[in-house]
Amino acid sequence: MDSQQQGHQHGPAGHAHGHGGGHGHGGGHGHGQVPAADFDWDAMAAHLELEADLRADAVTEAGRWLSGLAGDGAVRRVLDVGAGPGVIAGLLAEVFPAAEVVAVDQSAALLERARARSGGRLGTQQADLPEEFDKLGEADLIWSGNAIHHLGDQQAALGALAGRLRPGGLLAVAESGLPARYLPRDFGLGRPGFQARMDAANEDGFAAMRAELPDTTEEIEDWPAMLRRAGLRPGGTRTFLVDHPAPLTGPFREYLHTRLVRRHDQLTEVLGAEDRATLEVLIDREAPRGILRRSDAFYLSAMTVHVGRRD
Repeated sequence: MDSQQQGHQHGPAGHAHGHGGGHGHGGGHGHGQVPAADFDWDAMAAHLELEADLRADAVTEAGRWLSGLAGDGAVRRVLDVGAGPGVIAGLLAEVFPAAEVVAVDQSAALLERARARSGGRLGTQQADLPEEFDKLGEADLIWSGNAIHHLGDQQAALGALAGRLRPGGLLAVAESGLPARYLPRDFGLGRPGFQARMDAANEDGFAAMRAELPDTTEEIEDWPAMLRRAGLRPGGTRTFLVDHPAPLTGPFREYLHTRLVRRHDQLTEVLGAEDRATLEVLIDREAPRGILRRSDAFYLSAMTVHVGRRD
């Protein structure tokens, strides 16, 4: 998909994925990213599905809010742009049962997973973005969760999506929010404030990723203003809480373990020695104080959705 702002989501270089909320970096950032063709999407898909499952209640609440904004019977076609394995698209299909819901992504492997997961309920559209926005067709609702920030010119991307809306249609952009928290400030390993320091390093990595994108353009990320510049009328902004108290279930612990392993791979060169040692204990599957065995691990975040309406 977050992004940290509410947890930025990064796949391999040039690959846009969004998964409905803010969360840790999906793939590498900065130098040394894995080419999309060589990326293990099957392994990534399981992680992305767990990530979306964490946020399912928040996404469903957001979908109901959007349904109210759209009005009865107004949504006949929904696009989830940057859909990954289709979890969010499936939730939107439940909120809009009469609509055609289409998962859009660059990865054929993830779209196949979306089709299988939905039992054929979802349509799919493979598209390289931003080059193939014109392949998407028209829609009454377009959802884009943490996908726009993977594209160099975010304003142009919003303009292209706005052009896919039917009159009265809504563009819902899930960007920004709050970083995920999953451990107390002081959890008995290393120096307190570990997550805040990781977030700071993660933000630097996000800036490096953005700087390397094709056609990257600096943009003040005022999403309502950007939606207005895309020719849309402001439809509102709401934030939805994602709250899973301790103790977490096994699958969500596995999600955090994968997230922390990825952080270890990405940030090991920029973290201090004490924080690296803390991270190594947390990802140790056998360590009593590792993330898989801790009773104090939780998951708390917030997803912010900005909406623009086409006149």
